[in-house]
Amino acid sequence: MRARCFTADEPHDPKGGPLEALPDLGTLSDDDLKKLIDDLTQQENEISYQRRLLHGKIDILRAELVARLQKTGGQSVLDQVDVDHLTEILTAKAAPPV
Repeated sequence: MRARCFTADEPHDPKGGPLEALPDLGTLSDDDLKKLIDDLTQQENEISYQRRLLHGKIDILRAELVARLQKTGGQSVLDQVDVDHLTEILTAKAAPPV
């Protein structure tokens, strides 16, 4: 089975697949329509739950970063890197110009 490529303007779900179009609503019975509503509501609830979990993790990570920056007075490990010296080292190891 070949993987299908999607265009940038084609709607797709977060898991990478295409979004399903709504069925022909005129062909659905009342029970089918209610089931479809219930199914989509359940999917929405699951996505909302995952979103809340992700936001909680992001908040925890941001709080950890703030705590670390407060401990170091806002300095990063990268503040100690001598960029000019690193550039010289990398330039010396680069391939000679053609």
